[in-house]
Amino acid sequence: MVGKRYVANKQQQGYLFIAPAAIALILLVLYPLIYGIVISFYDTNLVNKWNFVGAQYYLELIRKPAFLNSLKTTFVFTGQVVFGHIVFGVVMAFLLNTKILGRLFFRALFILPWIVPEVVVGVVWKWIYNPMYGLLNSVLTYLNIISEPLLWISNPTMAMPSVVAACIWKGFPMVMMMTLAGLQTISPDLYEAAEIDGAHKLQIHYYITMPLLVPVMLVVFVLDTVWWFKHFNIIYVLTGGGPVDVTKVVAIDIYRTAFDSFQFGRSSAMAVIVMLICLLISIVYRRLLGHDNT
Repeated sequence: MVGKRYVANKQQQGYLFIAPAAIALILLVLYPLIYGIVISFYDTNLVNKWNFVGAQYYLELIRKPAFLNSLKTTFVFTGQVVFGHIVFGVVMAFLLNTKILGRLFFRALFILPWIVPEVVVGVVWKWIYNPMYGLLNSVLTYLNIISEPLLWISNPTMAMPSVVAACIWKGFPMVMMMTLAGLQTISPDLYEAAEIDGAHKLQIHYYITMPLLVPVMLVVFVLDTVWWFKHFNIIYVLTGGGPVDVTKVVAIDIYRTAFDSFQFGRSSAMAVIVMLICLLISIVYRRLLGHDNT
């Protein structure tokens, strides 16, 4: 009897220890998620107007060209940014994993873009792209590469590549650090054994490094894709979704619908669709890389 009471007390203590984290999770994650889903079924101003419309907004959105175009723009933007992150991040990780002079300094230096707040990044790059006194046009003019200032974020043709470049600069350190961490978990003994067996560097990287990096790269792909698929700050500061909506990703569409048109139900439906797409992206990545244990 005493033993049962002891076990029960231990269980109660365990529940008490996890209670703060569970309450925080419910209040900060679960409740807003459920509340957002509920709002998507109402035509509401969040104060005194609550008209139930069911799945009307969802049906309208999947047939609305403007929303579908913003989704298409988001996929293009996310694909380009994630590709840039993987290329620059992995290359820099391999370089910083070698024994070079000042390695610790460069590791600290290259992580700085990730630390800087996104709004600050947007403001800095908006100054860099300024056609009159921006740094980029000044340097290109000094080098005689261009003869007149270019409208980097005002030209519909150049706006998206310019935004993507700024976002790649901001986000590649995360990929770099996670890849670097993965590289450092690989035992040097494996490389030594491969060299003794006569393997050259390409074979070592193909048969040892890359397979062992797959779990890390899975996490990198999922986190980076989901993060930038719902990205808002840098794009909004640089272009506001323009010019002529060429950089209007779905996050900006949601913002405009909610806070410019005050259609909170419709914007919540958009957000739910984005959440489902992000969930689908995660599942697809896991299946493609063979790490789905379900």
